[in-house]
Amino acid sequence: MVPVVRGIDNAGLRAGAAASKRERLARARAALPSGRAAQAATFIVPGRIEVLGKHTDYPGGRSLLCAAEQGFCLVAAARTDRRVTVVNADAGDRAELALSPDLQPVLGHWSNYPATVLRRVARNFPGAAAGADIAFASDLPPASGMSSSSAFMVAVFLAVAAINELDRADDYRAAISRPTDLAGYLGTIENGRTFGPLAGDQGVGTFGGSEDHTAILCCRPATLSQYRFAPVEFERDVPMPAGHVFAIAFSGILAEKTGAALATYNRASHAAARVLEIWREASGLPVPTLETAVAGRDAAADAIREAIAASGDTEFGAAALRKRFDQFVLESRTIVPGAGDALSVGNLAGFGALGDRSQQAVEAWLGNQIPETVCLAREARRRGALAASAFGAGFGGSVWALVEESACEEFLRAWRGAYEAAHPAAAARAVFFGTSPGPAAFRLD
Repeated sequence: MVPVVRGIDNAGLRAGAAASKRERLARARAALPSGRAAQAATFIVPGRIEVLGKHTDYPGGRSLLCAAEQGFCLVAAARTDRRVTVVNADAGDRAELALSPDLQPVLGHWSNYPATVLRRVARNFPGAAAGADIAFASDLPPASGMSSSSAFMVAVFLAVAAINELDRADDYRAAISRPTDLAGYLGTIENGRTFGPLAGDQGVGTFGGSEDHTAILCCRPATLSQYRFAPVEFERDVPMPAGHVFAIAFSGILAEKTGAALATYNRASHAAARVLEIWREASGLPVPTLETAVAGRDAAADAIREAIAASGDTEFGAAALRKRFDQFVLESRTIVPGAGDALSVGNLAGFGALGDRSQQAVEAWLGNQIPETVCLAREARRRGALAASAFGAGFGGSVWALVEESACEEFLRAWRGAYEAAHPAAAARAVFFGTSPGPAAFRLD
């Protein structure tokens, strides 16, 4: 289901990241009930960096992605009943759940994420009957825009699936045969949609896609990967520029997807869906995604813009829908492939210019940026980053900056200093660190 790796040091992590994993694995094992650690399966599940491809996955577009070196260390020991205990070894919090189709997740509490996974697994795979004692620890900043919630859900799924040997079941094999299939399925656990023969359920409340799950399950060390979505399709790998890393700044403003923030996040998804609906009505074409709607003929995007203008939409307004559509087309069809092309030939200046263009488009058209992330992106470039951009759902979260590895620590100090001067309250909660593209999720032998 995921690669099995013999030892942390063989996984493709840098030395500091490997040491962090060992420390957190020890903490997670200690949090299991007495005597259970020796029986436990161990999973390392990363967060992700959305290098480029902002809000492009659920309309069927493309993204340039990598796994982060930071993520979840999770251990799970099988039970003989359907009970599932989940312990946060960092905070000491504990959830008592069950592998049951009738499990009721609690929206707004961290247990919503594992509970949603357990409920969907029980509904889609009735043969899964073994619960688990689970403990986890993480070096991924929570709600930072680095996909901590998706990584947590992937980790819980991998543990429960391994314990129940789901990949040997006929109903699993009928729907999931490749890692990209699994990424697509796990995306639907989160958004509640149906995946092939596997019926949908309530999800966690977000109407996103499967970009996060794809990066978490499919990316490779020292590599940026370009994928297209709905369904998930690999397009190409591009080597990370040699001698460079990503400096990451978590703004200190949580990129949460609960309460009012959930509605704001979902509005971008609903707007893209509304554009597709308008085009289907105007054209009479049963196109499945926005990406397929604009592909195939040069005038397609202009025809969709005309349909938006003529729609008289009252929920979003034609002007807002036009901005959402223009941002999607620019990001998916120009910026992401152009960035991959630039990196392929070592054109870091061209890559940086496309990163700037992506940042400008989401500020002006998508409207999901806040003063703190705008400041971080601009200050990174002012201080010599070869490229920089905010990433993730927006309305908080993080910014990446491409820098030389040898200068990363000095860059992080200067970047932090500029941010502290501009936004001292947020900077007090901010986290700055470096990461290289790391391995996808794996199980330790």
